Amino acid sequence: MCSGHPTIREPNTLANINEVKVKHIHLDLTVDFVQRLLGGHATLTFEPLQDQVENVVLDTSFLNIDAVEMNSKPLDFHLAERHPAFGSALHIKLAEPIQQSSNFDITIKYTTTDRCTALQFLEPEQTVGKQFPYLFSQCQIHARSFVPCQDSPSVKLTYSASIASPLPVLMSAIKTSEEPSAASTAGQPCFTVYKFEQRTSIPSYLIAIVSGNLAGREIGPRSTVWCEPEMVDAAAWEFADTEKFIAAGEDILTSYEWGRYDLLVLPPSFPYGGMENPCLSFVTPTLLAGDRSLVAVVAHEISHSWTGNLVTTKSWEHFWLNEGWTVFVERKILARLQGEPQRHFSAIIGYKALTDSVELFGHDSPATLLNPDLTGIDPDDYFSTVPYEKGFNLLFYIEQVVGGPEVFEPYMKAHIRRFAHTSITTSDWKSYLYEYMQQQHGDDMVSKLDSIDWYQWLKCPGMPPVPPKFDTTLAEACYSLATCWKDAKDRGDSEYNGTGKEKFSEFTSLQKVMFLESLMEAAPFPHELLASLDACYQLTSVRNCEIRFRWQRLCLSSDYEPIYPSVCELVTEQGRMKFVRPLYRYLNQAKNGSELAKSTYLANKSFYHPIAAMLIEKDIGIAPM
Repeated sequence: MCSGHPTIREPNTLANINEVKVKHIHLDLTVDFVQRLLGGHATLTFEPLQDQVENVVLDTSFLNIDAVEMNSKPLDFHLAERHPAFGSALHIKLAEPIQQSSNFDITIKYTTTDRCTALQFLEPEQTVGKQFPYLFSQCQIHARSFVPCQDSPSVKLTYSASIASPLPVLMSAIKTSEEPSAASTAGQPCFTVYKFEQRTSIPSYLIAIVSGNLAGREIGPRSTVWCEPEMVDAAAWEFADTEKFIAAGEDILTSYEWGRYDLLVLPPSFPYGGMENPCLSFVTPTLLAGDRSLVAVVAHEISHSWTGNLVTTKSWEHFWLNEGWTVFVERKILARLQGEPQRHFSAIIGYKALTDSVELFGHDSPATLLNPDLTGIDPDDYFSTVPYEKGFNLLFYIEQVVGGPEVFEPYMKAHIRRFAHTSITTSDWKSYLYEYMQQQHGDDMVSKLDSIDWYQWLKCPGMPPVPPKFDTTLAEACYSLATCWKDAKDRGDSEYNGTGKEKFSEFTSLQKVMFLESLMEAAPFPHELLASLDACYQLTSVRNCEIRFRWQRLCLSSDYEPIYPSVCELVTEQGRMKFVRPLYRYLNQAKNGSELAKSTYLANKSFYHPIAAMLIEKDIGIAPM
């Protein structure tokens, strides 16, 4: 008998989410640094969504399932044949049919394996301190390789955990206690048991764990920054403005609901700029520029506390609702703290990144759709700036159409209140946008919304159908200086000696990024002119990763071989995909660079996170091993 629950379209899960729903997960696991695995059990609490539920199907990927129990009695189970992108469905036969009103628990005893894509174990030499091993997770789309679950953002659950480890443990939850344990493993010291609770419902991809030699430094009334002791002073200084970002987010949206907002600075192989794990955002060490110029990533992860974590995409097909919204809120925070021109300046840089992604995939590629069809598609294959920046540009355009921030910002608050603690689709979002604007502003506002070509924005590939109108105040000086170097190139000069050459030293870090982005539009450059650029501005020796990346990309696009050693240095000292994937691609395509790209990757493959390694191999044409 059907329960009346609406059927969820979810092409990227194998679980029977329309029959049962996970409400809570309790993890009881031990961290084994010797065998590089987690082992123990998970107890899942289910709510039947219909009567006569006879089977439970869960997502798993490369897990060893030892036993499945209900009320301490074994249940029959089997793992289906592995799907290449979505793992192996775990089919569990219930002892008797369960009625809709009867929640029930199932306990699964299991271990992770060395093919787990959600976890990365680091040897001591891969860390900053070089003394202790390290474990961290990255569960977005990969939680099924960490814990048997319904690995869909449509399913929101609470979780608790009891984790035994020889090194400190943090999770995307509030720590409730820690106590010594007598348990030990041969060759390892005595363990401590760390207990956690996450009482606000989250999707499975936000379950996170880290264990290593961690030190904490308080940076605000509700924030501590965690990292290896060798980095803690630099991290505490870099992220000193965290509370200002949280307060600005609360002013724009609603009260912060998660209690703590801590930051974890990961070892260099972390593949993303940040990950919005609740209570404990993970961030890349590439943000430690020493001048607080790259902390907009923290504003981004804080913004996810509302858009993504509190209001969540219902499936990865609507990923822009997480990321486009979050970029929009992030830039609102920057405008509050640094002025409206800074929001537009950041958006200009973002639009260039969107252009690059569309060029890479192709203007007709389904990967450039804002609301794509992911049937049979690994969402990682479509990962790019498209949902971030095309989504931002849609919201930015709507804000202009409806009359500006004074109209749109009250709607943003209402959006969070309406959908908090739920997962939504693009259709849900659009329907409420119309409902709100009708109720608050009447038929004239609805007519303005109707003027938007929704089909072109949501269902057509390529760039946004309406070019944005950004304030270019902060960009003009960058464009002007770049034009001087472009003109020198067009004249065939070996160097530029005109006026204004010294302005570069007055630029902010982001203006230097924009200057190099502008030069990239005129690539390739003569090698003599690149050498002159480097002599003027010492670009090869810059330590800011955003600037280094743009400079190296410009040189690679010009087959400038003197930069190759520096490229190999950057792609092996950190593993952030934003930098390493394009640099490997450009090096692979550059003159005399293909063999170097492949050999450099293969020599350093173990350094990269499994997700990054898989995508780099696709980028440069290395067959998976």
